[in-house]
Parts: sequence; C-alpha cells; structure tokens
Amino acid sequence: MDVATLIELVLALAVSGALIGFLAGLFGIGGGAISVPVFFEIFQLLGYAPEISMPLAVGTSLAVIVPTSIASARGHWHRGTVDMALLRIWAIPILIGVLAGSVIARYADPWVFQVVFVAVATVIAIRLLTGGQGWRLAETLPGRALLTIYGAVIGFLSALMGIGGGALSNLAMTLHGVPIHRAISTSAGVGVLIAIPGTLGYMAAGWGRAGLPPDALGFVSPITFALTIPTALLTARLGVRLAHALSRRHLEMAFGLFLLTVSARFLLGLLG
Repeated sequence: MDVATLIELVLALAVSGALIGFLAGLFGIGGGAISVPVFFEIFQLLGYAPEISMPLAVGTSLAVIVPTSIASARGHWHRGTVDMALLRIWAIPILIGVLAGSVIARYADPWVFQVVFVAVATVIAIRLLTGGQGWRLAETLPGRALLTIYGAVIGFLSALMGIGGGALSNLAMTLHGVPIHRAISTSAGVGVLIAIPGTLGYMAAGWGRAGLPPDALGFVSPITFALTIPTALLTARLGVRLAHALSRRHLEMAFGLFLLTVSARFLLGLLG
C-alpha cells in the first residue's frame, strides 16, 4: 500500500470515529451503524476476503462501542434520565444473547450479517419516520418475563449487527410508552452491556482463524480501534448535548433517516 492510500485510510478512520462518537451521544447508540460499513469497506480495500472482512468489521465495531457507550451513558446518567432498574433486568439476558450471536459469527456467511442489519434497521427507521402511528403495544413496560425475552433478542441481534443495541432497545421501550429522551438515555447503558461481552465473544470466535490481519485478536483489529477512538471520545459529549436540546419529533426523524441511509447502503451491496 502506498503512502497516499495509507493517509486516506487513517483520515477515513478518524472521521468515522468522530461520527461514531457523535451518534453515540445523540441517539444513545454505539455508532455501529456507521463503523460496520466503514470498517467493512476498509478491510475489503486492504484485500481481505468478505468472510473475514464482515465479522472483523462487526467485532472491531463492538470494541469501538465500548468506550463510546461508556462516555455516552455517563453523560445521560448525569442528567438523570437512565432507567437503571431496567438495565439491571436486562443485564443477564443481554449477555446470553450476545454470546449466542458471537458463536454464530464464527460460522455465518457475510450476507447473514448484512441481511440482519438491513431488516432490523429498516423496520426501526419506518417506525420512527411514520411517527410511531399504530406502533404502540402498551402504555407501560411489560413484566419481567417479557422484558427478559426482549433483552436476549436485543443482545443476539446486536451481536450479529455489530451495534450497541441502542436502536433495538429504543424500539422496545418506545413501543411500551417510554418517552424518547428516556429511551435514548437508557439505550446508552444498553450499549455498555452489549459491547463488552460482544467484543470478547468476537475475539474468541475468530481466534486462530486463517486470513486475519497481522494485528488481529480474533475478529477485532486493535490498530483500527486505536485510530478510531480518539475522535469518537471527543465528539460523544457534543451528541449528548444536542440530544437534550432537540424535540422528540426531531430526534425520531433524524434517527429514522440515518438508519434508512445505512440500510440502503447494505442493500445495494447485497444486490450488487
């Protein structure tokens, strides 16, 4: 690789890191919807096969989400809008779901990750863009048994998508009448619950796999992580500040358009 290409890659990772951090604070998500496609394209550009590039992008994305989610969750917690009781209920189910998704990651074809990403993100985007008309299951959160199932599903799908679970937990909470600002704040905490075991799971899933980059720890690239994190941490607080300044409808529209854009990008890749 020539010097010019290397510089372009470093700049791309720095910019994506800034976007990841900002989105983590703004939407209560880990930024995986940005980092997964960016990392995937970069690993492809470096010459790695899709069956390596896709899980490596997902695993590295989860690693990046660890510090950004912690920064985002702290910001929202200081504002008193994180539902700690719900996070305690979800902790174990989410862990089980994440571990199951990490195991599947070792054997799944690249298209599996992309199909899950497109399907889930599109459903959430449509719900947000339509204003949630008819998308209300109840006015309050369900009992512990159903919440446990929600947690396991959120953990499982998030592990396959390489996201912090913010989009999924946002959907689950708002379907049950939780205000958008509280849902976003609590989703930042969900990102912490998912990203840490998810990163470890992808490290284990890819351990000893042939064809990985020289720096890789399983399906996680420490070099990619190191180049992305600095700008991500700088912009996370800006996202938190803007989230609390925007109206509920503005947040829903922005989040919906963002998810729809990412879904379209992956869909084009699948059809191509």
